[in-house]
Amino acid sequence: MTNFIVKKVAVLGAGVMGAQIAAHCINAKVPVVLFDLPAKEGPKNGIVLRAIENLKKLSPAPLGNKDHAALIEVANYEDNLDLLAGCDLIIEAIAERMDWKHDLYKKVAPHIAPNAIFASNTSGLSITTLSEGFDADLKSRYCGVHFFNPPRYMHLVEIIPTAATKPEIADQLEGFLTTTLGKGVVRAKDTPNFIANRVGVFGILAIVHEAEKFGLSCDVVDDLTGAKLGRAKSGTFRTADVVGLDTMGHVIKTMQDYLPNDPFAAVYKTPAVLAKLVEKGALGQKTGAGFYKKVGKEIQRLDFSTGEYVAGGGKAADIVARILKEKDPVKKMKALRESTNPQAQFLWAIFRDAFHYIAIHLDTVADNAREIDFAMRWGFGWNVGPFETWQAAGWSQVATWVKEDIDAGHALCNAPLPAWVFEGPVAEKGGVHTPEGSYSAISKSFVPRSTLAVYERQQFRAPVFGAGVADGKTAGTTVFEDDSVRLWHSGDEVLVISLKTKMHVIGDGVIKGLKLALEEAAKNFKGLVIWSADAAEGGAFSAGADLQSALPAFMQGGAKAVDPIIRELQDTFMAMKYSNVPVVAAVAGLALGGGCEMALHASKRVASIESYIGLVEVGVGLIPAGGGLKEAAVRAFKEAKGSDILQFLKTGFTNAATANVSKSALEAQAMGYLKEDDVIVFNAYELLHVAKVEARAMFDKGYRPPMKAPVQVTGRYGYGTIKAQLVNMRDGGFISAHDFKLGEMIAEIVSGGDIDQGSFVSEQWFLDMERKAFLELLNHPKSQERIMGMMQTGKPVRN
Repeated sequence: MTNFIVKKVAVLGAGVMGAQIAAHCINAKVPVVLFDLPAKEGPKNGIVLRAIENLKKLSPAPLGNKDHAALIEVANYEDNLDLLAGCDLIIEAIAERMDWKHDLYKKVAPHIAPNAIFASNTSGLSITTLSEGFDADLKSRYCGVHFFNPPRYMHLVEIIPTAATKPEIADQLEGFLTTTLGKGVVRAKDTPNFIANRVGVFGILAIVHEAEKFGLSCDVVDDLTGAKLGRAKSGTFRTADVVGLDTMGHVIKTMQDYLPNDPFAAVYKTPAVLAKLVEKGALGQKTGAGFYKKVGKEIQRLDFSTGEYVAGGGKAADIVARILKEKDPVKKMKALRESTNPQAQFLWAIFRDAFHYIAIHLDTVADNAREIDFAMRWGFGWNVGPFETWQAAGWSQVATWVKEDIDAGHALCNAPLPAWVFEGPVAEKGGVHTPEGSYSAISKSFVPRSTLAVYERQQFRAPVFGAGVADGKTAGTTVFEDDSVRLWHSGDEVLVISLKTKMHVIGDGVIKGLKLALEEAAKNFKGLVIWSADAAEGGAFSAGADLQSALPAFMQGGAKAVDPIIRELQDTFMAMKYSNVPVVAAVAGLALGGGCEMALHASKRVASIESYIGLVEVGVGLIPAGGGLKEAAVRAFKEAKGSDILQFLKTGFTNAATANVSKSALEAQAMGYLKEDDVIVFNAYELLHVAKVEARAMFDKGYRPPMKAPVQVTGRYGYGTIKAQLVNMRDGGFISAHDFKLGEMIAEIVSGGDIDQGSFVSEQWFLDMERKAFLELLNHPKSQERIMGMMQTGKPVRN
């Protein structure tokens, strides 16, 4: 076994993709050197320096912490090629020109280390052709690696080996991409546009064709093909605008140039409407106009017939929207096929076109059907892949319908479906995905999942419909389960509590579940992990306290009736903090308000890079009351180490008073919501594994809970100093009178209240102050306006 570790990466090309790939390596604490041409004027590395400066301005942010931009090493091809010798992975990411890439390769090849992996980040050029001119050794270490834009956020990376690529090279690269950079890897064949762009762009072209056929406008199509279909909210035409219509045109041209004999070649024709937009420079979002154009506050859509922009906002017909809400995929597909509504007929047509295409091309673009489904889910934001959709809707029946449409001349081409669709193992098993694996049209067998060691870190891998594997909602041995929580284990000495409430909000059931979990873990396990089964699929850690569930108590007995509820929440979080076995919070997604406080009271946090953590209670006119302000005061006292505590208190105060939420786990660390020794995981599928490893390691090292110690506070001095700043903000019109009141309350609590500077108080002192302020605000009309506004509209009320 070789222990391959990428110690340093070189990225060739500081364009949009190259710079962002470098940024994500820095997010993962992998040293990276970013190359580009020497600048003709100014500093020689000016092109790279400008690209790095631009990273700080991009939204969504490529860097988890903007300050880390300075960690990217700058280089140019004239002076710094010797730096390549110290790199284990070199990713070329220059413009999609075969001749330019070949010219660059001649320059860099002599400087590549003998064991380094060399890869091209291309969206569709032939990897085999790109490798021409290399010696046999470099050819064996060369492959394609296709990141999707933006690289930090898009889960998909395609690896494209050539016939000459050594298998261990692709395996080593897959391991690095999966664990270190947190990606979902799909192996693609070396065919034009690989898998996701090949299937995805065909899908877009089919949608444009069918939309014209059924007379549907782009806004209606986007409403039909967006969230209602379980795909990216932006739908089809809006997505094209975001990607860039020139980029779309480039990918389509690749298909035209390299797939002349494809049965669907006629569909690869650039749509006239797209060609006209590109010709006049309307390239989508980057030029301010494409299929859509923003005029003032109004978003207008392109009228295909006139080429003019008109009022948008068209939606799916009610009857079609109702069909799309049908939970049973068999009934849904049948209803779409049989409906006479043009929108429903359009939807059936685009499903049929996709099924027809992937069946015909399965043997050429991918090793098996699973790769196509994952490519579309991770690269194009589909909830369900095309083969999964077909299988769930009834494999044989749908296949018959597709055949009937082909025979009747309704399909986009007359090529028949392959024989394996109707006969043999796929027909017998009812689809391409089975517990044994997913169907390969090349080997005519079901191919199991990869057994690379990196996947041992994923207790629950990305599921695929029909595979019948256990998932985090049902797997393991259940110790206790109700509507709010599930306590379970996998026989590995760690108890897991999974929250089941909507957005994993914390109400009475969750609090009782946490208490039970703490008792059970202390008796029979080495640790407790708080983890949610949908963590890897974009679910929340916890969106906070369940205010809705506390309303009946408030309505009946006022704020006093809520007091025992808050007290119990505080006591439960304190029991977590001082538990005799380690409690590890496995954080991914939103950890807001009470969810943030729950994480703060754990013995340790293991957080996905995409964790959005913050105390947001001021948004509903309240203050944190589950110990969040207490923890800010404790943190400031510990960090001050005898110097002025107030200087260390400002961050905690500001975070809570402004409802500041981290935009990444790295930023959460800078904000103090995560500690320096907390673990940041880049692949959310590894979150549970790492959290369990941490819990067991803490126990095995002889874990004991922290000693209960008094906390030194700034008292009146700190409170008065912060209040003076708040007065200036209020009088200057920067905050409202109620914002001032909330800020004043937070300042009083984190400062320790009306006591002498340097006094020591207990944690309970802060908790009592939190609870008192929270209950006072519940009775305040302005806070009640904010609470009701949030419950009714989901948006904060400014008053």
